[in-house]
Amino acid sequence: MAAPLPAAGVVDGFWGAVGNTPLIRLRRASDATGCEILGKAEFMNPGGSVKDRAALGILRAAMASGALVPGQPGTVVEGTAGNTGIGIALAANAMGWRSVIVVPETQAKEKLDYLRMIGADLRLVAPKPFADPGNYVHVSRRLAEELGAVWANQFDNLANAQAHEETTGPEIWAQTGGRIDAFTCACGTGGTLAGVARALKARNPGVRIVLADPGGSALASWVRTGTLKAEGNSITEGIGQAARAPGNLAQARELIDDALTVTDAEALHQVFDLQMQEGISVGGSAGLNVAAAIRVARDLGPGHRVVTILCDGAARYQSKLFNPAFLRDRGLPVPPWME
Repeated sequence: MAAPLPAAGVVDGFWGAVGNTPLIRLRRASDATGCEILGKAEFMNPGGSVKDRAALGILRAAMASGALVPGQPGTVVEGTAGNTGIGIALAANAMGWRSVIVVPETQAKEKLDYLRMIGADLRLVAPKPFADPGNYVHVSRRLAEELGAVWANQFDNLANAQAHEETTGPEIWAQTGGRIDAFTCACGTGGTLAGVARALKARNPGVRIVLADPGGSALASWVRTGTLKAEGNSITEGIGQAARAPGNLAQARELIDDALTVTDAEALHQVFDLQMQEGISVGGSAGLNVAAAIRVARDLGPGHRVVTILCDGAARYQSKLFNPAFLRDRGLPVPPWME
């Protein structure tokens, strides 16, 4: 007897649960600008972040090439600030594969603990610039070669951006009914911005695409001048690049209309206000994205619609974003209810 078809709204496991996240109207940001500012709730993915989409895109490409086969032994290695590793580890678990995740030891303790909890083979390395062979990306590549494993290579594997072109971008277009004036988000690999930009520009070339950048990153300079020039620093994790434009971002350069830099203080203000005034608990990169969306909306003027990405939840950064001692040491605002 044939198995019954799934009921409407039922998905198949982790892989089926990624995507189709809601757009949330951000009341305060919208009211302050006279625009409609919408955040795509990527923290509602099963792995807790937008990086679940990249993980599936990369693993699907590996399956299509025959490098990985569901239910058969296989190993995936990735260098990550944490969230892509979480997505890859959970997606690999669902297919019977092993995951080896290389992470700089300075990343938030909560993400490291989570990776251990879900069975990833976690390898911590000292933080090194990209030019150093000890950089976590290079370590992950060598480790994949040594193990004869699949190297996910989220920064330059174009399956990352393709996943967003095929899912995130079309979802935003459908959810807004095609009424969207601008899209902005920060870049780590550039996959989200590049993929969404391609999807939206294909449907309406007039949609404005703006890269949001933290301090210490050179991507805003790269977009505006063509040169990589980094100034300052940031406590945000997984976004910004000081030394290069990753492949996923570089191949979409002509689609990016502008870039802006957001300070940690601006990002934290949005994180704290969203949590206490709207009940939306997000991490630092989402706070940066919302701050950028507000600035883009003000530039456009009232009556426009701006969409951004709520990348992940605040719980992964408790030891940093909600640690008064950590924030005071860096001259950053402390959540008023924690004073």
